[in-house]
Amino acid sequence: MSLDHAATKPHERLAAALTGEMADVNALIRDRMASEHAPRIPEVTAHLVEAGGKRLRPMLTLAAAKLCGYDGPYHVHLAATVEFIHTATLLHDDVVDESEQRRGRPTANLLWDNTSSVLVGDYLFARSFQLMTETGNLEVLRILSNAAATIAEGEVLQLTAARDLATTEDIYLKVVRGKTAALFSAAMEVGGVIAGRDAALVQALFDYGDALGVGFQIVDDLLDYQGTDATGKNIGDDFRERKLTLPVIKAVALADAEERAFWVRTIEKGRQEEGDLETALDLMVKHGTLEATRGEALAWMDKAKAALAQVPDHEIKDMLLDLADYVVARVR
Repeated sequence: MSLDHAATKPHERLAAALTGEMADVNALIRDRMASEHAPRIPEVTAHLVEAGGKRLRPMLTLAAAKLCGYDGPYHVHLAATVEFIHTATLLHDDVVDESEQRRGRPTANLLWDNTSSVLVGDYLFARSFQLMTETGNLEVLRILSNAAATIAEGEVLQLTAARDLATTEDIYLKVVRGKTAALFSAAMEVGGVIAGRDAALVQALFDYGDALGVGFQIVDDLLDYQGTDATGKNIGDDFRERKLTLPVIKAVALADAEERAFWVRTIEKGRQEEGDLETALDLMVKHGTLEATRGEALAWMDKAKAALAQVPDHEIKDMLLDLADYVVARVR
């Protein structure tokens, strides 16, 4: 999901506040994605890592550590760990989804092959665990390893749920919590843990990351039907790929017999025809599911902001509050 093209960009202010730390993270990433014996590894990794992503997840780790007054070196290791986990999942996702573009560029699996993408993703997971252990903190190892397992679990759940019209909003939330929110919440949580802060503050950081991640994914799914060129989303990609996301799940739940037959044909059976995307959009407008989905995204961002209520005042806290508002402000 792009965070560009808005009058105010909290993620850019956050990046500016963390310039020195992010430079250290990027240097560590470049160092650890090297391979003496397999040059394909840095080639594939660099293609994705250097593609201009916002590094939002590692910035959350650095932001949490800074909020908590941490002055050691290991928040950089943890931020790089988070980015490696994220990059590994992207490599694997593009293979699973048979994607041909990411961030406006050809995917690694298209430029090289599926085998290279999967194996390099595995390498990055291994590197992430090496970085975790260098902190000497078992709690951060527990948090991030659990997050890696949860992400994989969410992706597998999505495989079985994505084209099944019996998929409920509860199942959708489990998928989102797995594939997206787990890394957001872990990124925030380890920043507090490495700083040695109390359990209540660490929980608040976790809660912010969890709610931000859920809202982030809901907005991403909504932009698939409401996006513009400025958002970097192609309208209807999820529909064409037969993915059951929240706007469609809500429309299916409200469908009459004729409408349900349409969803069975287009999503479950994959027999899509010219004009089906327009029909799908008409049904979502008819039942108000796009607006209802936006309402849920707003509610999750309210939860994210509420979680920061007990966090001490800090310029970083203000940026995190603005970030929650900004993510949802991009959908109208």
